[in-house]
This record gives sequence, structure tokens and C-alpha cells, in this order.
Amino acid sequence: MKYVNKAVRKKDAMSLVTGQPVYTDDLAPKDCLVVKLLRSPHAHALIEEIKTDTAMKVPGMVCILTYKDVPQDRFTMAGQTYPEFSPYDRLILDRRVRFVGDAVAIVAGETEAAVDKALKMIKVKYQVLEAVLDFHEAKDNPVLIHPEDNWESRFPVGADNKRNLCASAEEGMGDLEAAFAKCKYIVDKTYHTKANQQAMMETFRSYTYLDHYGRLNIVSSTQVPFHARRILGRALGIGASKVRVIKPRIGGGFGAKQTLVTEIYPAIVTIKTGRTAKLVYSRYESQICSSPRHEMEVKVRVGADESGTILAVDMFTLSNTGAFGEHGPTTVALSGHKSIALYRNTEAYRFAYDVVYTNKMAAGAYRGYGATQGIFAMESAVNELAEMLHMDPVVLREKNMIHEGDKYIAYDGSPTVTSCTLDQCMEKAKEMIGWDEKYPRREMPNGKVRGVGVAMAMQGSSIAHVDVGGATLKLNEDASYTLSLGATDMGTGCDTVLSQMAADILGTDYDNIVVFGVDTDISPYDSGSYASSTTYITGKAVAKAGEKLREKIVQMGAQMLEAERDDVTFDGKVVCRKDGQGSVTLQEIGIKGTCGNNDALQVTESCSAEISPPPFMVGMAEVEVDRETGSVEVIDYVAVVDCGTPVNPNLARVQTEGGIAQGIGMALHEDIQYTAKGQMQNNSFMQYKIPTRLDVGKIRVEFQPSYEKSHPFGAKSIGEIVIDTPCPAIAAAVYNATGVRVEEMPIKPEKIAMGILNKY
Repeated sequence: MKYVNKAVRKKDAMSLVTGQPVYTDDLAPKDCLVVKLLRSPHAHALIEEIKTDTAMKVPGMVCILTYKDVPQDRFTMAGQTYPEFSPYDRLILDRRVRFVGDAVAIVAGETEAAVDKALKMIKVKYQVLEAVLDFHEAKDNPVLIHPEDNWESRFPVGADNKRNLCASAEEGMGDLEAAFAKCKYIVDKTYHTKANQQAMMETFRSYTYLDHYGRLNIVSSTQVPFHARRILGRALGIGASKVRVIKPRIGGGFGAKQTLVTEIYPAIVTIKTGRTAKLVYSRYESQICSSPRHEMEVKVRVGADESGTILAVDMFTLSNTGAFGEHGPTTVALSGHKSIALYRNTEAYRFAYDVVYTNKMAAGAYRGYGATQGIFAMESAVNELAEMLHMDPVVLREKNMIHEGDKYIAYDGSPTVTSCTLDQCMEKAKEMIGWDEKYPRREMPNGKVRGVGVAMAMQGSSIAHVDVGGATLKLNEDASYTLSLGATDMGTGCDTVLSQMAADILGTDYDNIVVFGVDTDISPYDSGSYASSTTYITGKAVAKAGEKLREKIVQMGAQMLEAERDDVTFDGKVVCRKDGQGSVTLQEIGIKGTCGNNDALQVTESCSAEISPPPFMVGMAEVEVDRETGSVEVIDYVAVVDCGTPVNPNLARVQTEGGIAQGIGMALHEDIQYTAKGQMQNNSFMQYKIPTRLDVGKIRVEFQPSYEKSHPFGAKSIGEIVIDTPCPAIAAAVYNATGVRVEEMPIKPEKIAMGILNKY
């Protein structure tokens, strides 16, 4: 291959580094109506009265909408394939507000100053209700978050709004208690991860307008354009056919933009006024009313026999979906399916969960999507088990980890392991960090102490039997190709990776592939950029389209040469007769494809997946701890990843480095806190600390490729798995350094300092 597995430059590199206007707000017309939202100061309340007449007198005001002015059919903002697993529990505006920051009124005006003034003049009388803020107390609480009769769950996920349940289930295999009876060593612990903000550079933003056909056009920073079209059609009561969604460049998403956080509000303004409208969230709004990671508490019981063979796993996850159920039923499943499945010898397991509503900001999708929380719990428990066994945690994993050809336990994406180099990843990571010399701890000359820790992880490559990738390839008159995608490049470089695949299949230059971004009127259907699906599932669609277009080119060339198909060859530039009696160039074929031709040189292909082959990863952390203050510094983090064939090693490397940095933030810094009345305190980057480059230490990444036979280039995903190992690896390193085991993220200095004091 000329381009696959090569570090070619990103398609949009120059436009980004030269600051060209490519993002949503850059493209919005200057005369857009400015849209902002009046938000609830209460965690739970009913609106008794709302007065907008004085606010409407502000010069420049155009409209103010309340719950009385918008459709009342419930929907979900979760960008998921239909029928959505997430319940229909949203209204555009509701009389009942369910968290501090919930939308009360939509305010639109000619200028931001007019809107800001009007917001202060709207008078709302609330009936304040008792709030449910502790997710341990939510299930079967007499206070119902969603008492309404038109709440609806369209998929059997165990949801029950009369019990504050967004989802509930239990599954298992074998005789669990009999398996535990064989175990000499059992760890039984509870681990807690808080909600985390994706903190992408570009906040949520959308603008909307009516075209000359009267259709609603949405230009939005979204990961799920086709799902957005369907959701907006339902929510607005106009049907998906009346909605067009255009996705420009995205300034980061990490899952946050798999939820329709902003799109609905300017859309209803445009429908009501006929005018272009724009909503851009401030960082403050992105902190208090967006779609962060689900807070989860994971109780793990794991047992091993005297030799260290892990025989039984019992896991229960309690997940806090907040005020609404976006992604609640699906994230929680990954907490068990992606962690239990790492171990091959398990004779019995049980995995159960409850996802509960509370009066806090609704959670959503975030890189790792529940696997991050579950892997923190499972890998931490395995590290504790290793200590009980007086066994090196690397050795314990080597004894129990899954291998290629094994049957999966508790994984819903495939029956057997089709590609895996996890054992080689462990061996390479151990060598990179110098595990044998550094484990478990070292006293340093400066009085501090260093420890090392290990964790491993798996994720998935799309959702089997659900996700769809789409691609259209067209030969142009100048012998260039247009690649039209429904997948969303949100900075990951999927436009580049998919172009590399197309170039190799078509035998053309990489720069000869012109990528066209997502427009739901033109682009082929694609589920969107989530579930680590694009390289794997959309890549397969690109390959199918490329092969069929190549065959069409050969057939047309043969026709032009008055030869049979089998009598010609094609090298990507010229179709030649095998007998040497003539040839036609690709450009000549391209021209023929537009003139007097009955067979267009254009192919659209879709692809779904029968399996979801996981990528695998081993992460090892070295930390330095000041025992007097409890402060932790990440000195070294090594990661070895099996993502199949890395299509673009440079992009795969920066994906890994970025995910590890986010994982370090989750492990050490990011700490969402609420007041007793449900108001978030971390409403800016002054209070919500995300790591800078100076905070993540040295990150070293290597790849240990396998070859995934179900993909034309042997590729698997990489986008999400890279965030999964830092929490358990760093927690283990801190314990090895200090003897203090922290079971709740983040690992704050005060926890370590107090733990050391209590220990000694």
C-alpha cells in the first residue's frame, strides 16, 4: 500500500494552521438573530407564571418563547440509531424544570445587548419542589423527576419513570456462588467516578435558516448530522423531510456533540420568525448545561484461586443520568461489557445495573462511553487481587488476559477474539517503562517517592448490527475523485484516513481525493462519529465504493477501446489493452463519464458490521508523590495499542496522546462539585481544572499491530480506548508509592495526605 499505514498530512491541515473561517460561528451570517436561554435557578420546580411583556419592549427584541409557545411532544436529544435506547423525556421547553440551568425561555433579538437586557426583565414565579440530588437515593424515591404521562421508552431497557429509572438490567453466566467458592482470594470493593466535562475548544453552537423551498436548514457543530435531522423533525413536528443538516468543521467533540445540546433552540426561533437565528454557548453554559460523562459507582467482587486464575466476577453499576436520559441505557452497559471481557478464564459472572434520574445536569456521551468507568473499577480490583496473591500485577494479567481465538465473556460485539496482540502490548509496555526495575516503588533523593502502576483495556469498533457507514466516490472530468462522506470529522482526521484508503484502492494520488463534508441532502447516510466506528465501518464502505468505482472505470475504458473487460488492465492512471493496441487515460474516461454516457462513474455504498472487533491497550504510569503535601506528578506514561493496522500512524499517535491527557485529567484534576441546592460550582476553567501540557508529564506511545481480517486494511478503532487506562494505572502507581488506595476519582492531594496520616 502506498498510503495506508503511512503518516500523510491531514486534508485540512493548512486551513487550520492558517486560521481560515471554517467553523460554525465563522460561517453564520452577520445579521443572525441572537438566541439565548433563560435558565432555572432551581434544581426542581414548576413554573407557575412567566411574564415576558416588559422584556419584549426592549428595542431590538424579536421573540420570547415559553413552554406555552412550543410543541409538546416528547423526544430524546441522544444522537443514536432509531429506535433510540434513550427514553423520550425531553420537551423543547417544559413547565417543569429539573436542574439548575434547565431552559425556561428562549429569547431572540437583533443584538446580544438587547437579548442580555431582556433576559434580566423576564419575571418567573416558581413553585419550588423537593430535589433528588444524591443518586444513591433516586431509585423508588417518592419525588419523581419525570411524573408526566407522556414519558416514553421505546426500547426494552428496564426504564420506569415512576421509579426514577432510566434503565435497569441484569445478565450473567454460570453458577456465580459456586465459582466464588473455588476462590481463595476475593476482592470486594466499590469505586466511584464523577461526571467529567469534555471541555472541547469549540463550545456548542448552531445556526438555522429557511431556504427558498421553506425547508429548515441547520448548520451545526454536531457529531451526528443524520440523527440530528430525525430528532429535530420529530421535536418540531415537521418531519425529517423538512430538515437539512450541514456539518462544517468541528472544534472538538469527544462525544459531547453526540447530543443535540443547542440545535433545537435557534430552530424553533427560525420557524416562528422566518429569520436566521444563532445560538452559541459560552464556556459557562457548556459547563453547567451540556452533556458530561455519567457519574458512576461500580461495585466489583472478583475472585481468584490459589494459582491466580480469575474465576468469578460480580459487578453492579449505579449510573447517574441526571435530569434526562440521553445515552443513559447505553453507556452503563459498556461499564461491564468492556471490562469483564478482558479476562478469559472466568467461569461465572454477573453484571447488573441501575441508571437513575436525579435533579442534576443531564449526562451524555464522552470518549470511553462507560467503559472508562468500568475499567477503572475492574482494573483497580485486579491490582488489589494481585497484592492479595503476592503476585506482580503484570504477571496476574498475563495469566488471565484474553488472546486471539479465545471466546469472549460478557462482550456483546463478537463471539470470539478475531485479532489481538494484548500480550505483546503488555510485554512492550513493561520494557518501555522498565517495570522490573521500578516496581513497586523507589525512594528519590529529593525525599519524594515514585511508584508505577499498570492497567489494560479494550473498547469496540462500531456497534455490531446497528451502525452504518456510507461513502460516495465519483470520478470527475479532470481525473480527480470526490469522496462524499456522512461521517463527521471532529478533529480526529477521519477525512484524511478515509482518503488514504480510497487512494490506495483506486491507485491514485492522495491529493487527487477531494473530500466533501456532511450535508444530509447530499451525503450518503452514516450513523455519525461515535462508538469508535468511522475507521472501521465507514472505512469498509469506502473500500466497497472504491472497488466498484474502479471496476466501472475499467469497464468504460474497455468499451472506449472496443475491447472486452478481461482484455484490459488499469494502473490507476491509464486503461491499456493487454495486446498493446491502445490505451485511454483516466481523464479521458472522466470526460466520457459526463458526455454521452449511460453509466455514471459514481458509486454509493453502505456498510454495517456483523462484529465489533475491539482494539486493546496497555497503559503503565510512573508517578512521583510528595508525602508531605500529597501532590502527585505524572513522570512517565507509556501506552502500547493494538488498533489493528494504524491507517495513519501520526494521527493514531496524537489520538492516543490526547486520550491519555484526558485520562490524566480525570484521574488527578477534574472534580465536579455541586452545592446543597444543586448548583454546579465548577462553572469555568478557573474552578474546573483540566490538565495543560505541563501537567501530563512524558507520554510515550507505541503500536503493536494485529490484523483484523474483517476490515479491508486490517484496521480497528483507536478513538476511545486511549482514555481508559490512566485512572486505574495512576491509582495503582499512587498506591504503590504511598500505600494509600484511592477508590474515587479524582485522586486529590488531600486524599493522599490524609491517607498517609491515617496510615501512620
